[in-house]
Amino acid sequence: MDTPASFRLTYSTMFDPPPGMHERFDAALARVRPALGQEHPMFVDGKPRLAGASFEVRSPIDTDLLVGRFQSGSAADVDAAVAAARSAFPSWSRMPWPDRVALLRRAAALIEERVYEISAAMAIEVGKNRMESLGEVQETADLVAWYCDQMQANDGFRRDLPNDPLAGFVSRNRTRLRPYGVWAVIAPFNFPFALAGGPIGAALAAGNTVVFKVASDTSLTGWLLLEAFRDAGLPDGVLNFVTGAGGAVGDALVGHPDVAGATFTGSYPVGMGILRRFAQGRWPRPCIAEMGGKNAAIVTRHADLERAVTGIWRSAFGLQGQKCSACSRVLVERPVAQALRERLVAATQAIAIGDPTERSHWMGPVINRSARDRYLRCVERLREVGRIDAGGRALDEGALAQGWFVAPTVASAPRDDALWRDEHFVPLVLLSEVDSLDEAIDEANQSDYGLTAGFYGARDEIDPFLDRIEAGVTYVNRPQGATTGAWPGYQPFGGWKASGTTGKAIGSFWYLPLYLREQSQTIVD
Repeated sequence: MDTPASFRLTYSTMFDPPPGMHERFDAALARVRPALGQEHPMFVDGKPRLAGASFEVRSPIDTDLLVGRFQSGSAADVDAAVAAARSAFPSWSRMPWPDRVALLRRAAALIEERVYEISAAMAIEVGKNRMESLGEVQETADLVAWYCDQMQANDGFRRDLPNDPLAGFVSRNRTRLRPYGVWAVIAPFNFPFALAGGPIGAALAAGNTVVFKVASDTSLTGWLLLEAFRDAGLPDGVLNFVTGAGGAVGDALVGHPDVAGATFTGSYPVGMGILRRFAQGRWPRPCIAEMGGKNAAIVTRHADLERAVTGIWRSAFGLQGQKCSACSRVLVERPVAQALRERLVAATQAIAIGDPTERSHWMGPVINRSARDRYLRCVERLREVGRIDAGGRALDEGALAQGWFVAPTVASAPRDDALWRDEHFVPLVLLSEVDSLDEAIDEANQSDYGLTAGFYGARDEIDPFLDRIEAGVTYVNRPQGATTGAWPGYQPFGGWKASGTTGKAIGSFWYLPLYLREQSQTIVD
């Protein structure tokens, strides 16, 4: 990314970028818009592949805008993709790891070179604002580079061990981490580039071959990712791209007997279904699943309320609340509860909503009609059992009439209600008052999820929070985001409990080995 040397784009720094980034994004947007609406193939064994039918992707900003046409793949297409990956595996896995890493570094460099064009297309397809779009694409390049760095730092995960203490023999011992085979990557709509590109980079660096599928709503973003890896010079069959309905293509992919492992990001029910399926075969297969969150921010009577409010609204309403790390619950001590609520309502009502490709708009639409309808069901339930302090309506007039826009919502609901318990993936944050930090932590931990958590309070309250909170990613007194904003190399990202299956985090020192299995080798001379 061509930016001043003093500026490095991360989710923490994105709120005050240099003006040149906006200028370059606008120029890229002007180039991308005329190219929308094309038909795109799948990509199998190094070649484009068409299906018998196709589907349209339209922008959630304006449903009259055709993003592109994509292939309605089938189980037969999955069979072909898996067969290609399986055929490519022997030569790819035996390639010296420095050579694999060199190709992947080239892919990361291409992603960074194309960051503005890809980000502009993503903003249109996902409804993500320009800075979040730029952040996601740059994050993907950083993730791929991080896994290359980890492969290099660990010398390909090879270690020599002491010789056996045998007289008359030389018994040499060593351990190696080796790839599994064909790896499936299934990515969600909200981070279709990073949550496909990151796992792909890890799987390929480890020596696996990959078949990947993104959510149908974000198929163009998936295609642009495929192009970057393809243009880096990966051998045929090493990376294959399929599109289509989850019930057809996704199900066929996770159910394929020749898939050795999978990375899935999405809902808890689907993730648990894949995990059980992988555990019940002829032998257990690895499943890396990130399955959402119901993330809480705790605000004590000693908190800096300005910091807390800024961090909460950024995390609750970034990408319209469609983040597994979104702040959806706030537990605030009673003495400061009313002041926090009033400030949060004022900040929420000041959010600029509209076409998120425009610099002046921070919040865009939810992804599709289904998401808007889910939001409206939450609002209806709030009217029955709770209280709405801000928002609580669809935005369907004027310039917003053709998109899936809704108002960011601040509300309250009983803690025993499903609104407080379930992940909804909409711009809705619930507030509840507590009498103490202990009560707040106990309540936060009641959730089955354990992805992210935020805290605002005094210095002597920090350690008790960190010691007791059941979450894989924690932020303390952070205005940049109460529960969101992890970046590779800075904040590893992974969940506990129902939020994740491995206990290891994306962008961490311990993530890449999840794509490898250990082999002990003893050779006697």
